[in-house]
Amino acid sequence: MISSKTSNRICLCSPQQTARITRIVVSSRPAYLTGLGYPVSLRLSSAVSQSSSQHTRSFSSTRAAHLKDFFPVKETAYIRKTPPAWPHHGYTEEEMLAVVPQHRKPGSLSDWLAWKLVRLCRWGTDIATGIKPEQQVDKSNPTTAVAAQKPLTEAQWLVRFIFLESIAGVPGMVAGMLRHLESLRRLKRDNGWIETLLEESYNERMHLLTFMKMCEPGWFMKTMILGAQGVFFNAMFLSYLISPRITHRFVGYLEEEAVHTYTRCIREIEQGDLPKWSDPNFQIPDLAVTYWKMPEGKRTMRDLILYIRADEAVHRGVNHTLSNLNHKEDPNPFVSDYKCDADHQRPNPALKPTGFERSEVIG
Repeated sequence: MISSKTSNRICLCSPQQTARITRIVVSSRPAYLTGLGYPVSLRLSSAVSQSSSQHTRSFSSTRAAHLKDFFPVKETAYIRKTPPAWPHHGYTEEEMLAVVPQHRKPGSLSDWLAWKLVRLCRWGTDIATGIKPEQQVDKSNPTTAVAAQKPLTEAQWLVRFIFLESIAGVPGMVAGMLRHLESLRRLKRDNGWIETLLEESYNERMHLLTFMKMCEPGWFMKTMILGAQGVFFNAMFLSYLISPRITHRFVGYLEEEAVHTYTRCIREIEQGDLPKWSDPNFQIPDLAVTYWKMPEGKRTMRDLILYIRADEAVHRGVNHTLSNLNHKEDPNPFVSDYKCDADHQRPNPALKPTGFERSEVIG
């Protein structure tokens, strides 16, 4: 009799009360859930997500009782919505599926140095995200090999994505800022470079905000991001002052790593190694649906990663190309209108993973 009454009372709880009860029960459990195989702090909060709004995060490095939305919608008396400053142009499915990992071989000592610095960053990221030896890909082909003995978990992928995107948004902003200041000093036009660089930085930040809707980093991750951003910003600032060409080559190699990372994730989703993300009922953030204008029926986690990988492929081609140009005089080929010549049209950077040579886009 008591059991029946208890059951009825639980069923009459509101969704908010149910979510609160679930948080209290889950947060009181031990540090590890043996059934899930990874810490409570990085788990799928299925009970909470079913009873709360669709914006509730799936993974978190914060205890369930402390979950919050990092950037909730700000209600005002007059403003209804703030659209993106740079609307996304979108991709066809064929364009996204055509993206593949590829590596531009260093053609000079400076290229080799930029490549080795990226490899050092990759090594540090692997340590930061806790990748084990059996989860490593073939070290002889680190930018193109995507098969490993053991897949990463969803939690590891999210940590890796957030760390990667929090850094990837820095170079475009630094380069755009310095070129803006140079244009003011020299009293000359920039020839279209600033817009592309700032848009790249904005796009990378949208990647980060999308993943932030799915998880909430703890204090340790936030500290790592703060330290890495401080070092990376100042390094990029000095590097771009010294040699924009080397800096763009470095970013091109960095984007190669990003394409590789997302390609491997897509592969593991397709193979069923990430069951939570392979679930067709898994909901991606509305932020992503709106920004990429994702059509109905194409809003799975795999589709989201395909869009993000295509963005990284564009950044890869753009930066390798900009590294081949004269940064003081050449116009930006990706925003320029070309003369009436069927053989020379505005280039698509995603189609040239190693970047366009100067003779191909400038003449």
